[in-house]
Amino acid sequence: MSNDGAIAPAAASSTRPVPATSHARAWVSAIAWPLASFAVLLLAWQWFVPMAGIPEYILPVPSAFFERLWIDRALIAQHTLVTANEIILGFLMAAVISIPLGYIIVSVKILEKAIYPVIVFFQLVPKIAIAPLFVVWFGFGLFPKVLLTFLLCFFPTLVASMTGFRALDERVLYLTRSMGASAWQTFRYVRVPAALTYIFSGLKVSAVFAATGAIVGEFVGANAGLGYLLLRGTSFLDMPLIFACLVALSLVGIVFSYLVDGLEVLLMPWQRKG
Repeated sequence: MSNDGAIAPAAASSTRPVPATSHARAWVSAIAWPLASFAVLLLAWQWFVPMAGIPEYILPVPSAFFERLWIDRALIAQHTLVTANEIILGFLMAAVISIPLGYIIVSVKILEKAIYPVIVFFQLVPKIAIAPLFVVWFGFGLFPKVLLTFLLCFFPTLVASMTGFRALDERVLYLTRSMGASAWQTFRYVRVPAALTYIFSGLKVSAVFAATGAIVGEFVGANAGLGYLLLRGTSFLDMPLIFACLVALSLVGIVFSYLVDGLEVLLMPWQRKG
């Protein structure tokens, strides 16, 4: 009885929920420190450029391009939505195709020997070099940018998915079969949760490449998007506009990265930190 009484409070304390204030403090810390770092960097930039005598047509001060970002906010927002649409479509297409394909390649050994070397060969072809071909084949519309984004995101997600599905111990599969689990139950409750950590590692890398693919596609040939607006600013040496577009592109990348992180927390609640 005395042992049970001693264990009960310990068990209750170990299962006690983490106070909401600690979660709020963690979120504030995660947001405040990056904002403070950026503020220090921008203040140093604002102070150093005039002191060094660098002309504005070479390197504008932050106040100049933030002012331009506000003045042309409607124009920049319009082109930002175009680029964001290309990034999301190409990224989602890569995820939808590469994750199931990674599982199929790992599950069917002959496919790994026959198909994977071909995929690696095409991955070695520089995507930026073949971007002009997409313009010739598909024109200046949405599809060539989405396709280039897809190609840049496909391989990292595929390799991460294959690594994740291959990382599961075979003895676990023998155990699930001995317990009478179906193939679908094993896939859903064992294989996928075990592979999610690797898959999201690949998705985070792909999220960085996605913005690069969309911008390069717009550089090659486009009539809308942040890449198009950057080229237009470059042709007129409009440095505040160029840096305003870079800020908008960075914001798109940050939001997209946080969305991937949020999806990881949603799908992997067992890895949440108290």
